[in-house]
Amino acid sequence: MNFSKSILLLFLATPALAQESAQEFQYRVEAAATASSGTYAPLWLTANRFGMTSEKPNSGYLRAGIDWHKPLKRGWRIDAGLDLAGGVKQASDFWVQQAYADISWKMLTLSIGSKERMGFPLEKNSELTSGWMAEGPNMRPIPQIRAEIKDFLAIPGTRNWLAFKGHLAYGMFTDGNWQEDFCGVNQAFAKKVMYHSKSLMFRLGNKEKLPLEFEFGLFMATQFGGDQYRKQADGTSQQTIDMPDGLKSYWHALFPTAGGEDTPEGEQVNVEGNMLGSWNFALNYYFDDWKVRATLDHYFEDHSQMFWEYGRWKDGQLGIEVYLPKNKWVSAVLWEGISTKDASGPILYDGFWGSFSDLQMSGGDDYYNHYIYQAWQHYGQGIGHPLIAGPAYNEDGTIRFRSNRMKAQHVGISGNPSEEWKWRVMASYARHWGTYAHPLDKMRKQFSSMAEVTYLPQWAKGWSLSAALGLDRGNYLGNSTGGMITLRKTGGFGK
Repeated sequence: MNFSKSILLLFLATPALAQESAQEFQYRVEAAATASSGTYAPLWLTANRFGMTSEKPNSGYLRAGIDWHKPLKRGWRIDAGLDLAGGVKQASDFWVQQAYADISWKMLTLSIGSKERMGFPLEKNSELTSGWMAEGPNMRPIPQIRAEIKDFLAIPGTRNWLAFKGHLAYGMFTDGNWQEDFCGVNQAFAKKVMYHSKSLMFRLGNKEKLPLEFEFGLFMATQFGGDQYRKQADGTSQQTIDMPDGLKSYWHALFPTAGGEDTPEGEQVNVEGNMLGSWNFALNYYFDDWKVRATLDHYFEDHSQMFWEYGRWKDGQLGIEVYLPKNKWVSAVLWEGISTKDASGPILYDGFWGSFSDLQMSGGDDYYNHYIYQAWQHYGQGIGHPLIAGPAYNEDGTIRFRSNRMKAQHVGISGNPSEEWKWRVMASYARHWGTYAHPLDKMRKQFSSMAEVTYLPQWAKGWSLSAALGLDRGNYLGNSTGGMITLRKTGGFGK
């Protein structure tokens, strides 16, 4: 059953559950334009916007969407939405940004379709953060079937001292045609690739009794199934790898295990598919109206980093968020330090490559890249951290991350001076070394920044206007200065 049929069935099932509460429709119409100098648009005018904006220096889009929300009897609820977009100098001229239906019972939700989901396991300040290590809002939504508890649910009998949340999802990447068009001659790309992710997070603490909370948990994701092709000089594509896509592959994605004889040799000695994830930790402290939150987002691509094999974790993202009491000008301050430079070191995996059958040395993890699926990306934008620029930035048509060994510092500040005005400033400084297999000619540096002001006029309810200025300087993505204007109208109708 495809996604559209599933959504239709949920709509047809609604009358059987409905009570006498009124329907509610909400709509959004949005237009944005970016103009900048340089080869690429400033990074923070592009990143963490669910793939709506382009890395190209001059681009724009128009989108329109409608959501429907229906409360039902005995804690049930239906939510559905459709969001269409078109643009210039985008990955597509026209696309479906969102098309979903959610059916919920109390805090449990079954979500079907393509949706901009912000319920990542480790919560961060979405307006200020540089991003998430394993999966964030940097790319277009991946259509999926997803069962989830989005918010922490207290475990009965613990008196609210222990709570959990989590999800389980299967879906499909939809950028196969984009990959084929983007791919250069003699370069590889993949089609019909399947997606799987899961998470489980716990929260220990009861802030009503003690102003301290600790969060910890795991997120894992996998690319599996699909086919690999190679672009020929005459413009045609030749299939080079046919990955299995039967029920056994879904099981191997859920419980990472070695592939069978119908998979390449590398999958038989490791695990089937491209498996990755992150360990997530957070500590919250509340003091009067203050809140301080420290986070650790540790990325891994194999068991050596997943299970702390070397006795230390060198790669990941450490963050501190400070939320101030009622303040007219500054409401939140954020700092993050990011490192992906170690990648378990440059040593290869001898179980596959070498002659030492009794010795395993894990290294050269090549973050976000994969020899079958090329890259952990969707429509050219990285699914993980956006400071590691995605394949869309490659001028040679390779669908890989050019530099996944990086160290960076990032700061963000935001404020709400009044009901009509809000602002934010972000700045990042990153150093890039390339990959272990293909290092850059020298260590390269990149500074990326953005200042944005949003006006929400009280005399025109539902309207907002955002103006952003981006400034990038460096010898990795280059110099660029540009601006972005976004005009949005939201509202509701129906009884």
